[in-house]
Amino acid sequence: MEKALKELRAIVMRADDTWTATGLPRVAMVRAEACSDQVYHPMVHLVLQGFKSLSIGEQILRFVPATYFVVPVDLPALGQVSGDAPGETYLALSLALDPGVIAAVLADLGETDDAGDGKSFMVSAAGPELIDAWLRMMRLIGRPPREVALLAPMIEREILLRVLQGAQGNMLRQLAHPDTRLSQVRRAIDWIRGHVVEPFRVEPLAAMAGMSVATFYRHFRAVTAMTPIQYQKRLRLLKARRQLLFEPHNAASVAFSVGYESASQFSREYARMFGMPPARDVARFKAPRVPPTVSLSAGPESGAGPETTSRR
Repeated sequence: MEKALKELRAIVMRADDTWTATGLPRVAMVRAEACSDQVYHPMVHLVLQGFKSLSIGEQILRFVPATYFVVPVDLPALGQVSGDAPGETYLALSLALDPGVIAAVLADLGETDDAGDGKSFMVSAAGPELIDAWLRMMRLIGRPPREVALLAPMIEREILLRVLQGAQGNMLRQLAHPDTRLSQVRRAIDWIRGHVVEPFRVEPLAAMAGMSVATFYRHFRAVTAMTPIQYQKRLRLLKARRQLLFEPHNAASVAFSVGYESASQFSREYARMFGMPPARDVARFKAPRVPPTVSLSAGPESGAGPETTSRR
């Protein structure tokens, strides 16, 4: 397995210091030199080199090479990465999850029953079969389009099969069924993401998910490790940080643009999340930067990585 990992690392070293499309449907790769605060979309994320610490709500997950995790819903998370040794970079791959493809794999396996609840966040070791499938997928980069169109879906199904057979398989099963608690919570999450600057009451969200308020709170926290208000707050602060870093706005105008009614409250909550007030935080990253290059072979169906605020 170490030989396969070495080849995968060599391929991913060609990525940018941001999520890079590969030309393969739903597959992206990253070569990160520092930490990155992101909104993760539903995906399987495989760590190839380096270490990652990921804060989701009040939970902290730690990853080492040849481990993976499943992201079941859009999640605002804070991350810190480092190389295995000085001078090395963090390398990872992602496969964006398509519930229809997962459902098709389950149907071929003869699994038609609804999935039970699963643990939302955990770290799993990637076995030789999963690593081998990923390597065959990444070897398709640069191959003729007809070859990619034929082989990539087959290997994607194999990757999903290996994850379904592992400790995090139940999360994939929940994604494939429209009436699981996870799928119901996703409806509310989609609404919050689409109305991130608007205040909301929990009762309509619970009704949207088809749950009582108490049940909705419980399942929302199980899926995201946050309450609905905490979830929206993280989305707002990540959005604000991207604006402060990459657009010519001051903290007060950004605070109001993401839904805050008080600039002082925004500054307090920003400092609580990122460790220092907006002006001091942004000053650390205002050095000139070169825009990331275009993907190796991006296409309309290329996998999209998380929404990233990269720290060089």
